[in-house]
Amino acid sequence: MVRTAEGRFEEAVIDYLFTVYLVPIVINPIAWYEGRKHAKVLTNMMSFEKLYRRVTKKNLMLCLGNTPLVIAIGLPVLAVSCMVVTHVTMVHFKFLQVIPYCYINMVTFLIGGSWYVYCDLIGNVAQTVADDFQSALKNIGPSSRIADYRALWMMLSKLIRDVGNAFGYTVTFLCLYLFLIITLTIYGLLSQIQDGLGIKDVGLTITALFCGVMLFFICDEAHYASNCVKVQFQKKLLLVELNWMSDDAQQEINMFLRATEMNPTEMSLGGFFDVNRTLFKSLIATMVTYLVVLLQFQISIPEDIGSYPNVATTNTNATKDIN
Repeated sequence: MVRTAEGRFEEAVIDYLFTVYLVPIVINPIAWYEGRKHAKVLTNMMSFEKLYRRVTKKNLMLCLGNTPLVIAIGLPVLAVSCMVVTHVTMVHFKFLQVIPYCYINMVTFLIGGSWYVYCDLIGNVAQTVADDFQSALKNIGPSSRIADYRALWMMLSKLIRDVGNAFGYTVTFLCLYLFLIITLTIYGLLSQIQDGLGIKDVGLTITALFCGVMLFFICDEAHYASNCVKVQFQKKLLLVELNWMSDDAQQEINMFLRATEMNPTEMSLGGFFDVNRTLFKSLIATMVTYLVVLLQFQISIPEDIGSYPNVATTNTNATKDIN
């Protein structure tokens, strides 16, 4: 592809970017399809809470602070503000065109926010259960107490896998969409550097920043939840003094530790890939590769394709003069 009648290659990419913004409109049917999986996760959460109450003799405190309120109110406002800024900085962006973009932005932000809440909730629950288990180890009684906590952990590990399956298609689609948006946006900004950045690049900068932050939190929160479910419990088990415990209790500790090794606790999106910090680093590395290819492709495009016909005409005239 070379420069066309519509403008330069990088300008065409920026125009295509606003078409890509409309792609998440198909995320609604995907979310509806996965609604029953979310209902199953909440049902399993209630079962986990009942088992926790039976084992610890107290209620499970699910304290998320003001996070749900901030997500429910702040993210839609942030999504709309982002598109309003883009509308103001883009001259050819009409007001009526902002409305669908605002809706799509709110949907993507809220899906990312709900993923954050789920991961943060599971991480906090895992921390609470790990602290209760450590307190129980200080004055451990019958070995059945350790078996009860092992059953509690098994249900918690299943719960984190269920959350990944419930968001399998939605978050997979969202991660690919964010990756594409960030790549095209950064390329558009880098392409404008040689001509000088202007006010119209403010919208691209904000979009790249918000999408990058969202992708980071999606990967980081999943890593946090997986780490709390597995590593925190393994630390408690490995630091246990087994000398003063009975043989049955020692056997239960070893079985608990083996269970944490054999049962997966990664936040897997329907088995496609695991969401963690390694995924974020891989996406960044792939993004850099694509940006290098796009920039090299841009450099290889002639600066003025219209000059080639003139050169051909000059050569023809020169040939006639020689004849």
